Order: sequence, then structure tokens, then C-alpha cells
Amino acid sequence: METESKVSSEESSSDLSSSESHETIATENNPDYTAERTLWGLTYSPYNTDGSCPDLATVTSQLQKVAGVTGNIRLYSTDCSQLRNALQAISSSNLNLGIHAGLWISDGESRMQSDLDEFIAAAKQYDSSLIKGLSVGNEDLSKGMSESTLIGYINKVRARLQSEGLGHIPVYTTEQDALFSQTLAAACDLVQINVHTIFDSAFTNIDASVQSVINRVNTVKANAAKGKLVRVGETGWASAGNTGPSPLTLANEILYVQKFRCAARKAGLEYFYFEAKDALWKQGQAVSEQNFGIFSAQYTPKFDFLGLSSC
Repeated sequence: METESKVSSEESSSDLSSSESHETIATENNPDYTAERTLWGLTYSPYNTDGSCPDLATVTSQLQKVAGVTGNIRLYSTDCSQLRNALQAISSSNLNLGIHAGLWISDGESRMQSDLDEFIAAAKQYDSSLIKGLSVGNEDLSKGMSESTLIGYINKVRARLQSEGLGHIPVYTTEQDALFSQTLAAACDLVQINVHTIFDSAFTNIDASVQSVINRVNTVKANAAKGKLVRVGETGWASAGNTGPSPLTLANEILYVQKFRCAARKAGLEYFYFEAKDALWKQGQAVSEQNFGIFSAQYTPKFDFLGLSSC
């Protein structure tokens, strides 16, 4: 759902002051994952409100706040030196954050190659062990790219990383769950899917919306993944706007992240919550697209994160 520059609730969500829990859960490829922070992962787009590129000091300040919420961030591109800045910020500030990087391929192969060149340069300049994976594109089948073209890009990227001594980094794509076929899954080192029930044609309650995500993940596991790790690349709830029958309020955003986090923990599911800050840089786009953040555009928390840690 990410694009380049590119209060009522059906039940109360006011109790957000519970003490933080520290129980340990297992996930499919990370058995020692400890849920000391609120979220497994968080998508991170660094752009300033006007769409311009932030400097290193800004990225460092933002990631210091993000590191208090999650241990993993997902990037979509390498533009604006965002991968270099993230690597430098994490290293210099000793932040406990893993980077799941991305290449932007929606604008064609030349843009992909530019992103890939920058990815390799950054990975060699800094500690490549901080980079936990690389997504080749985001929802590009849904934008009209053929599956064969996408698989070709994935294979090119993997071959290039291997030739550059970076073959330890998993390579995959991120796509809407309904479009992830067995053929595409076979070309990926893991299966990363975006699942947004906020766009469903019917709404019952937040519990049902959360359970729908879990059900759709299980469908992909059964029908496409064939034993590979399935991770949610995006899921979230906007605090304003209109996407159909789903009520978009801050109260429901709080309720969704609260309930999804607990459901994902119970299922042993890795995921990236969408997203870190409100994307006011998406000027001209739908109001909902600008209001998925758990932080405001100025990186003020939109609600009390500590209360989310209790399941």
C-alpha cells in the first residue's frame, strides 16, 4: 500500500496503562523472540511532511523513538539515503533494530538497478548483519506487473547479492495475500504479504477484522507458502478518512493494534505494523493514507504505547 513521493468505537479502548509484559514467544524463524517491546515490526518511511528527504539527525531522532516500540523496521526503498541513514543511526546510537530493506521497482528496471546499487554500497559500508532481508518491490502485481517480470527481478537481485558477497540476506517480494501464488512463493526466500481488512466490503467489529487477517495468513500458508515463513508486510488501521464501511477513528486504531498484536503473538506471527508516522507527505492522496501512523507526523505518540503490551 505504500506509495512513493512520493471518535467512536464498538468497545472501549481507554485502558492503555497496563504494565509492560516480558513473556517470550516463538516464531517460525526466531524462536528466541522476546516481546519486550510493543510490536514485532513497524514500517518506516522517513520523508519530511513536504516530501523532501530528512537529514541523518532527523532519521536518528525518529529511530530512537521507534526503537522503543519495536525491534524491526521495514523500508520500501533506498532513496533519500534512507538505508545508509538508518544503518548509521542504528550503529552510532547502538539501537536494537533490525532493518528489512526494500527496492522500489514500480518505476521500472532502471529504478530497481539504482536502488540495488545503493543497497549494495550501503550494505558494504556499514554492518550488513543489521540487514535482515530485502523485499524486491511492494504490491507490484496489484499495480499491473506480470508475475514473470517480478520473478525475473527477484532472481536478478539474488544473483547480484550473491556475486557481491551478500548472499546471506534473504530476498523476496511483498504482495497482497490474494495475489501470492505458489510460483511466486517458490521464487522467494520467504512469503511476505500485505493484509488490510480496513478495505473490506463489510465491517462487523475490530475482533472480526483482526481474525480475518489471521485467517488470510493461514490460507497463504496452506495454499502458497509450502512450508516457507509467512510474514505480514503491512497491516494497520487509519485514525481518519474513509475506506468504506470500516469506521476510521483513533479509538478503533488503538483497538486494532491492541487486538492484532495479541492475536499475532498467539499465532507466533511475524509482522510489520503499518506504519510509524502519519504520512502527511502523501499530499493529494486519500485522508486515510495519511493517517495510519502510531506517531503523528511530528513523532508525537498518538496514544499510550505501554497499554498495548498487555494481552
